[in-house]
Amino acid sequence: MRYFDLHCDTLVECLSKGKSLLRNDLHVSVEKGARFAPYIQCAAVWLPDTVRGAEAFAYFERHADFLDRAAESGAFHLIRTGADVEAIENARGVGLMLTVEGGAAIAGKLENIARLRARGVRMMTLTWNGSNEIGSGVLSGDAFGLTPFGRQAVAELERQGIVIDVSHASERLFEDVASNTSRPFVASHSNAKAVCGHARNLTDAQFAEIRSRGGLVGLNFYKAFLNDAPEKAGVDDLYAHAEHFLALGGENVLAMGSDFDGSTMPHGITGLESVEAIAEAFLRRNLSESLVRRIFFENAASFFKRFDRAA
Repeated sequence: MRYFDLHCDTLVECLSKGKSLLRNDLHVSVEKGARFAPYIQCAAVWLPDTVRGAEAFAYFERHADFLDRAAESGAFHLIRTGADVEAIENARGVGLMLTVEGGAAIAGKLENIARLRARGVRMMTLTWNGSNEIGSGVLSGDAFGLTPFGRQAVAELERQGIVIDVSHASERLFEDVASNTSRPFVASHSNAKAVCGHARNLTDAQFAEIRSRGGLVGLNFYKAFLNDAPEKAGVDDLYAHAEHFLALGGENVLAMGSDFDGSTMPHGITGLESVEAIAEAFLRRNLSESLVRRIFFENAASFFKRFDRAA
Protein backbone atom coordinates (compact mmCIF):
# COMPACT_ATOMS: atom_id res chain seq x y z
CA MET A 1 0.00 0.00 0.00
CA ARG A 2 0.92 3.68 -0.22
CA TYR A 3 1.29 5.83 2.90
CA PHE A 4 1.70 9.57 3.48
CA ASP A 5 1.97 10.75 7.10
CA LEU A 6 1.71 14.46 7.89
CA HIS A 7 3.42 14.39 11.29
CA CYS A 8 5.95 12.50 13.38
CA ASP A 9 8.55 13.54 15.96
CA THR A 10 11.10 10.89 15.00
CA LEU A 11 13.72 13.41 13.87
CA VAL A 12 13.91 14.94 17.35
CA GLU A 13 13.80 11.56 19.07
CA CYS A 14 16.65 10.22 16.96
CA LEU A 15 18.93 13.21 17.47
CA SER A 16 18.26 13.45 21.21
CA LYS A 17 18.76 9.72 21.79
CA GLY A 18 21.62 9.08 19.37
CA LYS A 19 19.56 6.84 17.10
CA SER A 20 19.58 6.43 13.33
CA LEU A 21 16.70 7.56 11.13
CA LEU A 22 17.44 4.61 8.90
CA ARG A 23 17.09 1.82 11.44
CA ASN A 24 15.93 2.11 15.06
CA ASP A 25 13.49 0.77 17.68
CA LEU A 26 11.13 3.77 17.47
CA HIS A 27 7.70 4.05 15.85
CA VAL A 28 9.25 5.28 12.59
CA SER A 29 12.38 4.40 10.61
CA VAL A 30 13.23 4.48 6.93
CA GLU A 31 13.65 0.71 7.07
CA LYS A 32 10.09 0.27 8.39
CA GLY A 33 8.74 2.77 5.86
CA ALA A 34 10.20 0.81 2.95
CA ARG A 35 7.30 -1.64 3.35
CA PHE A 36 5.12 0.96 1.64
CA ALA A 37 5.36 1.85 -2.03
CA PRO A 38 5.67 4.76 -1.88
CA TYR A 39 6.11 6.16 1.66
CA ILE A 40 6.22 9.89 2.37
CA GLN A 41 6.81 11.08 5.94
CA CYS A 42 6.64 14.63 7.21
CA ALA A 43 9.45 14.82 9.77
CA ALA A 44 8.92 17.62 12.26
CA VAL A 45 11.45 19.64 14.18
CA TRP A 46 9.51 19.99 17.44
CA LEU A 47 10.51 22.93 19.61
CA PRO A 48 9.78 22.81 23.34
CA ASP A 49 8.06 25.94 24.63
CA THR A 50 11.17 26.69 26.69
CA VAL A 51 13.33 27.29 23.60
CA ARG A 52 13.25 30.84 22.26
CA GLY A 53 15.20 33.42 20.27
CA ALA A 54 18.52 32.62 18.60
CA GLU A 55 18.65 29.34 20.49
CA ALA A 56 15.42 28.26 18.76
CA PHE A 57 16.75 28.88 15.27
CA ALA A 58 20.01 27.10 16.12
CA TYR A 59 17.95 24.17 17.47
CA PHE A 60 16.12 23.98 14.15
CA GLU A 61 19.35 24.06 12.18
CA ARG A 62 20.87 21.20 14.20
CA HIS A 63 17.92 19.00 13.29
CA ALA A 64 17.90 20.07 9.64
CA ASP A 65 21.62 19.22 9.47
CA PHE A 66 20.91 15.82 11.03
CA LEU A 67 18.27 15.10 8.37
CA ASP A 68 20.60 16.20 5.57
CA ARG A 69 23.36 13.91 6.84
CA ALA A 70 20.96 10.95 6.99
CA ALA A 71 19.84 11.64 3.40
CA GLU A 72 23.44 11.23 2.22
CA SER A 73 22.93 7.48 2.72
CA GLY A 74 20.70 7.39 -0.36
CA ALA A 75 18.12 5.34 1.56
CA PHE A 76 15.51 8.08 1.11
CA HIS A 77 14.98 11.32 -0.76
CA LEU A 78 14.28 14.76 0.68
CA ILE A 79 11.02 16.29 -0.53
CA ARG A 80 11.22 20.04 -1.12
CA THR A 81 8.59 20.56 -3.84
CA GLY A 82 5.38 19.15 -5.21
CA ALA A 83 7.41 17.75 -8.10
CA ASP A 84 9.45 15.79 -5.56
CA VAL A 85 6.22 14.29 -4.21
CA GLU A 86 5.30 13.17 -7.71
CA ALA A 87 8.76 11.74 -8.31
CA ILE A 88 8.62 9.64 -5.13
CA GLU A 89 5.12 8.52 -6.05
CA ASN A 90 6.23 7.40 -9.50
CA ALA A 91 9.40 5.73 -8.21
CA ARG A 92 7.50 4.01 -5.38
CA GLY A 93 10.29 5.13 -3.07
CA VAL A 94 10.75 6.67 0.38
CA GLY A 95 10.68 10.44 0.87
CA LEU A 96 11.01 12.63 3.97
CA MET A 97 9.62 16.15 4.09
CA LEU A 98 11.06 18.58 6.65
CA THR A 99 8.49 20.45 8.75
CA VAL A 100 8.57 22.59 11.89
CA GLU A 101 6.39 22.20 14.98
CA GLY A 102 6.54 25.57 16.69
CA GLY A 103 6.89 28.99 15.08
CA ALA A 104 9.41 29.96 17.75
CA ALA A 105 11.92 28.46 15.28
CA ILE A 106 12.00 31.74 13.34
CA ALA A 107 13.15 33.57 16.50
CA GLY A 108 10.84 36.52 15.85
CA LYS A 109 12.60 37.42 12.59
CA LEU A 110 10.76 37.44 9.26
CA GLU A 111 13.99 36.84 7.31
CA ASN A 112 14.33 33.45 9.00
CA ILE A 113 11.25 32.20 7.16
CA ALA A 114 13.15 32.35 3.87
CA ARG A 115 16.03 30.56 5.59
CA LEU A 116 13.66 27.77 6.66
CA ARG A 117 12.37 27.43 3.11
CA ALA A 118 15.93 27.32 1.79
CA ARG A 119 16.57 24.37 4.13
CA GLY A 120 13.57 22.57 2.61
CA VAL A 121 10.82 23.27 5.17
CA ARG A 122 7.40 22.73 3.59
CA MET A 123 5.06 23.18 6.55
CA MET A 124 5.14 24.97 9.91
CA THR A 125 2.92 24.61 12.95
CA LEU A 126 2.55 28.18 14.21
CA THR A 127 2.76 27.28 17.90
CA TRP A 128 3.20 24.33 20.15
CA ASN A 129 1.00 24.34 23.26
CA GLY A 130 2.30 27.64 24.62
CA SER A 131 2.42 31.08 23.04
CA ASN A 132 5.30 32.52 21.03
CA GLU A 133 6.12 35.55 18.91
CA ILE A 134 3.48 34.55 16.33
CA GLY A 135 0.47 33.80 18.50
CA SER A 136 -1.22 31.83 21.24
CA GLY A 137 -1.06 28.07 21.67
CA VAL A 138 -4.01 25.93 22.62
CA LEU A 139 -2.91 25.33 26.23
CA SER A 140 -1.37 28.75 26.85
CA GLY A 141 -4.40 30.28 28.57
CA ASP A 142 -3.73 33.47 26.57
CA ALA A 143 -6.64 35.42 25.08
CA PHE A 144 -4.89 36.71 21.93
CA GLY A 145 -4.55 35.16 18.50
CA LEU A 146 -2.01 36.42 15.96
CA THR A 147 0.31 39.12 17.23
CA PRO A 148 1.17 42.03 14.92
CA PHE A 149 4.38 40.15 14.12
CA GLY A 150 2.31 37.01 13.59
CA ARG A 151 0.27 38.71 10.88
CA GLN A 152 3.46 39.56 9.06
CA ALA A 153 4.75 36.03 9.60
CA VAL A 154 1.74 34.25 8.09
CA ALA A 155 1.91 36.54 5.06
CA GLU A 156 5.59 35.70 4.62
CA LEU A 157 4.95 31.96 5.10
CA GLU A 158 2.40 32.11 2.29
CA ARG A 159 4.79 34.11 0.10
CA GLN A 160 7.59 31.60 0.68
CA GLY A 161 5.33 28.61 -0.05
CA ILE A 162 5.47 27.15 3.45
CA VAL A 163 2.15 25.56 4.40
CA ILE A 164 0.60 27.00 7.58
CA ASP A 165 -0.34 24.34 10.13
CA VAL A 166 -2.93 25.16 12.84
CA SER A 167 -2.56 22.04 14.96
CA HIS A 168 -1.85 23.30 18.51
CA ALA A 169 -3.40 26.71 17.71
CA SER A 170 -5.76 28.34 20.20
CA GLU A 171 -9.28 29.03 18.95
CA ARG A 172 -8.46 32.73 18.66
CA LEU A 173 -5.31 31.98 16.70
CA PHE A 174 -7.24 29.72 14.35
CA GLU A 175 -9.78 32.48 13.73
CA ASP A 176 -7.05 35.01 13.03
CA VAL A 177 -5.26 32.67 10.62
CA ALA A 178 -8.50 32.17 8.70
CA SER A 179 -9.01 35.95 8.54
CA ASN A 180 -5.44 36.87 7.57
CA THR A 181 -4.53 34.28 4.95
CA SER A 182 -5.61 33.50 1.41
CA ARG A 183 -4.06 30.10 0.71
CA PRO A 184 -5.15 26.68 2.02
CA PHE A 185 -3.88 25.69 5.47
CA VAL A 186 -3.81 22.42 7.37
CA ALA A 187 -4.17 20.80 10.77
CA SER A 188 -1.47 18.17 10.36
CA HIS A 189 -2.29 16.10 13.45
CA SER A 190 -5.68 16.90 15.00
CA ASN A 191 -8.89 14.96 15.62
CA ALA A 192 -12.60 15.78 16.08
CA LYS A 193 -13.69 17.54 19.25
CA ALA A 194 -17.21 16.18 18.75
CA VAL A 195 -15.82 12.66 19.25
CA CYS A 196 -13.21 13.43 21.95
CA GLY A 197 -13.38 16.72 23.82
CA HIS A 198 -9.65 17.36 24.21
CA ALA A 199 -8.69 21.01 23.62
CA ARG A 200 -6.26 19.92 20.89
CA ASN A 201 -9.04 18.63 18.69
CA LEU A 202 -10.94 20.57 16.01
CA THR A 203 -14.49 21.84 16.23
CA ASP A 204 -16.80 21.10 13.33
CA ALA A 205 -16.64 24.78 12.32
CA GLN A 206 -12.84 24.68 12.24
CA PHE A 207 -12.89 21.54 10.11
CA ALA A 208 -15.37 23.18 7.76
CA GLU A 209 -13.06 26.20 7.37
CA ILE A 210 -10.10 23.98 6.48
CA ARG A 211 -12.30 22.01 4.06
CA SER A 212 -13.60 25.15 2.37
CA ARG A 213 -10.04 26.40 1.86
CA GLY A 214 -8.93 23.14 0.24
CA GLY A 215 -6.71 22.14 3.16
CA LEU A 216 -5.92 18.92 4.99
CA VAL A 217 -6.62 17.39 8.40
CA GLY A 218 -4.37 14.53 9.54
CA LEU A 219 -5.82 11.98 11.96
CA ASN A 220 -3.74 11.88 15.16
CA PHE A 221 -3.13 8.48 16.81
CA TYR A 222 -2.37 9.87 20.30
CA LYS A 223 -4.67 8.06 22.69
CA ALA A 224 -5.58 11.19 24.67
CA PHE A 225 -6.96 12.79 21.49
CA LEU A 226 -8.94 9.68 20.51
CA ASN A 227 -11.08 8.91 23.52
CA ASP A 228 -12.12 10.89 26.62
CA ALA A 229 -11.06 7.73 28.50
CA PRO A 230 -7.56 7.43 26.93
CA GLU A 231 -6.80 4.07 28.54
CA LYS A 232 -9.62 2.59 26.42
CA ALA A 233 -8.51 4.13 23.11
CA GLY A 234 -8.01 1.87 20.12
CA VAL A 235 -8.27 1.68 16.35
CA ASP A 236 -12.08 1.85 16.54
CA ASP A 237 -11.74 5.32 18.05
CA LEU A 238 -9.48 6.42 15.21
CA TYR A 239 -12.13 5.25 12.79
CA ALA A 240 -14.81 7.16 14.73
CA HIS A 241 -12.90 10.41 14.14
CA ALA A 242 -12.51 9.57 10.46
CA GLU A 243 -16.21 8.76 10.19
CA HIS A 244 -17.15 12.08 11.80
CA PHE A 245 -14.93 14.12 9.49
CA LEU A 246 -16.18 12.22 6.45
CA ALA A 247 -19.75 13.03 7.46
CA LEU A 248 -18.71 16.70 7.32
CA GLY A 249 -17.65 16.36 3.70
CA GLY A 250 -14.04 15.42 4.34
CA GLU A 251 -13.47 12.95 1.51
CA ASN A 252 -10.81 15.17 -0.06
CA VAL A 253 -9.56 16.66 3.23
CA LEU A 254 -8.83 13.71 5.48
CA ALA A 255 -5.29 12.35 5.75
CA MET A 256 -3.06 10.69 8.34
CA GLY A 257 -1.00 12.60 10.92
CA SER A 258 0.04 9.86 13.31
CA ASP A 259 2.13 11.80 15.86
CA PHE A 260 4.44 8.77 15.90
CA ASP A 261 7.39 9.12 18.30
CA GLY A 262 5.75 12.13 19.90
CA SER A 263 2.87 10.55 21.78
CA THR A 264 1.54 7.41 23.45
CA MET A 265 -0.18 5.06 21.04
CA PRO A 266 -3.59 3.44 21.67
CA HIS A 267 -4.28 -0.28 21.81
CA GLY A 268 -3.45 -1.97 18.52
CA ILE A 269 -0.95 0.60 17.20
CA THR A 270 2.78 0.18 17.80
CA GLY A 271 4.32 2.10 14.89
CA LEU A 272 4.54 2.03 11.12
CA GLU A 273 4.09 -1.73 11.18
CA SER A 274 0.48 -1.16 12.31
CA VAL A 275 -0.60 1.07 9.42
CA GLU A 276 -1.69 -1.74 7.11
CA ALA A 277 -3.88 -3.18 9.88
CA ILE A 278 -5.45 0.27 10.42
CA ALA A 279 -6.27 0.46 6.72
CA GLU A 280 -7.77 -3.01 6.84
CA ALA A 281 -9.90 -1.98 9.84
CA PHE A 282 -11.19 1.02 7.88
CA LEU A 283 -12.07 -1.27 4.97
CA ARG A 284 -13.96 -3.63 7.31
CA ARG A 285 -16.04 -0.65 8.42
CA ASN A 286 -17.25 -0.37 4.81
CA LEU A 287 -15.10 2.48 3.57
CA SER A 288 -14.37 1.90 -0.12
CA GLU A 289 -10.88 0.99 -1.26
CA SER A 290 -10.67 4.23 -3.24
CA LEU A 291 -11.58 6.32 -0.18
CA VAL A 292 -9.05 4.51 2.02
CA ARG A 293 -6.38 5.18 -0.61
CA ARG A 294 -7.28 8.88 -0.52
CA ILE A 295 -7.08 9.05 3.28
CA PHE A 296 -3.81 7.12 3.56
CA PHE A 297 -1.99 8.74 0.65
CA GLU A 298 -3.72 10.51 -2.20
CA ASN A 299 -5.26 13.51 -0.43
CA ALA A 300 -1.94 14.57 1.08
CA ALA A 301 0.04 13.94 -2.10
CA SER A 302 -2.48 15.86 -4.20
CA PHE A 303 -2.46 18.76 -1.73
CA PHE A 304 1.30 19.35 -1.88
CA LYS A 305 1.40 19.03 -5.67
CA ARG A 306 -1.54 21.43 -5.99
CA PHE A 307 -0.12 23.88 -3.43
CA ASP A 308 3.00 24.45 -5.52
CA ARG A 309 1.09 24.74 -8.80
CA ALA A 310 -1.18 27.40 -7.27
CA ALA A 311 1.71 29.58 -6.09
